[in-house]
Amino acid sequence: MIYAVVVAAAWLIWNLFFRIKVVGRENIPTQGAFVLVPNHISAIDPVFVVIARFWGKRMVVMAKEELFKNAFLKWIFTQFGAVAVARGKGDTQMLDHVIEGCREGRGVLIFAEGTRSKNEGWPGKLKSGAFVVAAEAGAPIIPCRIIYCTKDREMHLFCRVKVCFGAPISAPQLGEEGKPSSAKLRETKHLVEDAWRQLYQENKLDWMPDQPLPQRREIRTRNGEEKLHEDTAG
Repeated sequence: MIYAVVVAAAWLIWNLFFRIKVVGRENIPTQGAFVLVPNHISAIDPVFVVIARFWGKRMVVMAKEELFKNAFLKWIFTQFGAVAVARGKGDTQMLDHVIEGCREGRGVLIFAEGTRSKNEGWPGKLKSGAFVVAAEAGAPIIPCRIIYCTKDREMHLFCRVKVCFGAPISAPQLGEEGKPSSAKLRETKHLVEDAWRQLYQENKLDWMPDQPLPQRREIRTRNGEEKLHEDTAG
């Protein structure tokens, strides 16, 4: 009950300060587990995503522990289902908790870049955490693109914001050791990156620039096999 009230209140407040448009909400499952993977630009991105989804069971929202230092944001994020994650400390217990929640049918929100974009508003390199959670829980991945319609593509008060949800992507399959292979993880990351770019291209304002294509080139591993290596363009 409290969650529904907080989401409704946040929706009202955020719509006073931003012009928000939601695209593709129907792509979010109404029942069962899923892993929602948005790009990350602003500290309040989680709020935009939660109020854009609006209805449904409270998700598990993975957020960096620094965001919990602000008392107001800590209260908001806690009501939204956020759990503090210590970056770079290998918090396997927290990851297991999130996977278990997803297996039980809860949605999970993870910013796969692991930090806010430092690339002029373009998405950065994706980490593997979100994809491991999806694989081990057997949950579909929902790409989400947050678009701040500003000249620098950053969040500003009273700006136009589009929150766009793409079609579900199948989780990478588990290998013999119970983990997804590097090749499967890489393939799924590429699918999310491509979905992000497509969502941006289809929903950006006319005066906004096109997103550069990621540069992907083939390299050889020590055993002679070819794999894709990418450098995010921009």
